[in-house]
Amino acid sequence: MSGYWAALFVVGFAVAGSMYALALRWRRMALVDLIWTAGVGIAAAAYVSAHELYHARALLVLAVVSLWSLRLTVHLFCDRVRSGDEDPRYVNLAKHWGPAARRNFFGLFLLQIVFVALFILPVSTALQHRAAVSWLDGLALTIALVAFLGESIADRQLARFRADTRHATQVCQEGLWRYSRHPNYFFEWVHWWAYVAFAWGSPQSWVAWIGPVAMYIFLRYLTGIPYAERSSLQRRGEAYRQYQYTTQAFFLWKPRTPPS
Repeated sequence: MSGYWAALFVVGFAVAGSMYALALRWRRMALVDLIWTAGVGIAAAAYVSAHELYHARALLVLAVVSLWSLRLTVHLFCDRVRSGDEDPRYVNLAKHWGPAARRNFFGLFLLQIVFVALFILPVSTALQHRAAVSWLDGLALTIALVAFLGESIADRQLARFRADTRHATQVCQEGLWRYSRHPNYFFEWVHWWAYVAFAWGSPQSWVAWIGPVAMYIFLRYLTGIPYAERSSLQRRGEAYRQYQYTTQAFFLWKPRTPPS
C-alpha cells in the first residue's frame, strides 16, 4: 500500500472518530453524511499534491470534484445538520439498533472512509490520465455541469416545497420531482459518468466505471432510496404510496396516470 492510501485511512479514521464525538455532543448523527462528501474532495486534492499531477486534465478533474464536494457538503450541512431536528432516517436507525446504536453509529462513521477510498479510485484514474486534452474532456465537463445543475435544482425545489408548512403531510411533485421520486439521486449518479469520460483511453479506464456502477447500487438498493422511501411512507402514508405508483423511483420519466 502506498503512503497516500495509508495516510488516507489513518487520517480518515481519526477524522471520522472526531466527527462521531462531535455528533454525540450535538446529537446530530447526520454529520456522518459530511464525511464522505467532504472527504472525496479533500482526498482528490491530496492525491494531486502527493503525485504532483499538475497537467491540464488533472486540474480540470480536480476542479470538477472540488466543486461537487463543496456544493453537496454545504447542502447537506444546511439541510440535515443545521436544521432544528435530527434527520428522521437516523432517528429510525437509532430506534432499530436499540442499545447497540452508539456502537453501530461509530462503525458507520468509520465506514465512510472506506467509501471515500472506493470513490477516489475513479477520480484518481481520471487524474492520472495524461493524454492531450480532447473533446472527451469537453464531454466530461458537460456531464458534470448537467449533473451539478440538475442536482442543485432538485434540492432547491424540494427545500422550497418543505419550507411551506401547508405541505407537511404532502408529497413534493413539483419540477423535477414530477418525473422522478429521487431526481437528486439521479443527477448524483450522472456526475460519476464525468470521470469515465475524463479517463477514456487510459489503460486503467475500466477503474473509472466503479463510480457510476457503485453509485447506482448504493443509491438504488442500499443506502439511498430504500431508507428515504421507508421514512417517507411512515410520514406521508397513502399519499406517498400513490406517488410510488405514478412516478419512477430513479430515472426521469413521464408519470403514470393514478388508478381510478
